[in-house]
Amino acid sequence: MINSRKQIFLNHFEKLAPIYTKYKRRYSYYWNDIISYINYFLTENQSVLDVGCGTGDTLSKLIGNQKVGIDFSSKMIEQAKINYPEIDFKLMDAENISLNQKFDVIVLSNVIGYFENIQDILNSLKNVCKPNTRIIFTYYNLFWEPILKFGEFIGIKKKSPRQNWLSAKDIKNLLYLADFDTYRISRRMLLPINIPVLSFIINKIIGKLPFINSLSLNYFVFARPIIEKKQDLSTTVVIPVRNESGNIENAILRMPNFGKHLEIIFIEGNSTDDTWSKIQEVSQKYQHKFDIKIAKQDGKGKGDAVRKAYEMATGDILMILDADLTVPPEELPKFYDALISGKAEFINGSRLVYPMDKNAMRPLNIFGNKFFSLAFSWILEQEIKDTLCGTKVMYRSDYQRLAKNRKFFGEFDPFGDFDLIFGAYKLNLKIIDLPITYKERIYGDTNISRFKHGFILFKMMFFAIWKIKFW
Repeated sequence: MINSRKQIFLNHFEKLAPIYTKYKRRYSYYWNDIISYINYFLTENQSVLDVGCGTGDTLSKLIGNQKVGIDFSSKMIEQAKINYPEIDFKLMDAENISLNQKFDVIVLSNVIGYFENIQDILNSLKNVCKPNTRIIFTYYNLFWEPILKFGEFIGIKKKSPRQNWLSAKDIKNLLYLADFDTYRISRRMLLPINIPVLSFIINKIIGKLPFINSLSLNYFVFARPIIEKKQDLSTTVVIPVRNESGNIENAILRMPNFGKHLEIIFIEGNSTDDTWSKIQEVSQKYQHKFDIKIAKQDGKGKGDAVRKAYEMATGDILMILDADLTVPPEELPKFYDALISGKAEFINGSRLVYPMDKNAMRPLNIFGNKFFSLAFSWILEQEIKDTLCGTKVMYRSDYQRLAKNRKFFGEFDPFGDFDLIFGAYKLNLKIIDLPITYKERIYGDTNISRFKHGFILFKMMFFAIWKIKFW
């Protein structure tokens, strides 16, 4: 038996169904922005479930190789099947999802306010979740409630029954109670109608600024299932090397043993000293103790070296260790443990938490790192304290997906750090910082030019703003 409040919602949508598609077209600028932002994080080979799909208009425009929509309104589903016969639509209550399939992405777009019992809905979602499923909620900012009610009063918005009073924090708390981890909350759109030029300036530029962004109409909550710790996995540690002859053997001698199997790959990049011969010597000397692979990179830059090594890698987990050993090899098990425990899917080292050795980083470098930390935390909508730390860790399966989608950002990053960070963001991975101790270099000189490479970083920052904030 349907309770009175749920019946009110059902009656509302049954009545709305015949005109819903036409009604949404009137506000296509608003809806297309929601669709565009969700699509930013989707790939062609993913399966998508739309909960509360209505007449199927949103689902029809989402990227995916298999799409299923469910709704509790029979007239909405009937209309959806007429509009988009190629999509699988099912009449189903979200509190009792009974699908014999698990999905890569589950979307609940502007429907959570109509649920009688949100906790039951979230528990029901577990039946169709994989361990790495992404759940994306969209809802409106409560700050806009009076404006939306005024729109209903003057007739430019359809009247709707009173919805749940939910903030983004409320949704985050409900997800946590249902064993889901919220890893990102985003806000978009200050002007929900299309006024040429003005809407672009307000929504794409002004609306993205700190503080002002909190006034946006829509917010997006990204979540994933809380997963149990995985069993031991194999790991590949990639060590890009240029003019680091004195550090090669120490990198091996100080390497801790962790995980099911440890593979070490040295990639030499255009050294002018005896680094290559030292790599060959060390790999032969320790071949019975370590699984060591060596190669010379084809191009230039650390990014090129890392990409070559990742193509050679066989480990389940990929790690980068800078050959200067300023990030101690002894710290690597912390990254391994954080990844397999399910804390995140991309672990970024941070050198800016613990006190560092006196000469480990020059004052201008510290200032630059902190500036880029603030900038990229704003761009990526989550705190990234040290984007330039060389130690980054992720699953090889995620990297393979990243490589397939690399064309979106391109391959112009000579460092490799931003290729991975931006790619992880685009794949909708959960990213966290892991503080490490930062030591003074004991051999050789840095390969980083503060001003030359600083200029490149500024270019990359503005490129990221364009490809992420203005998308």
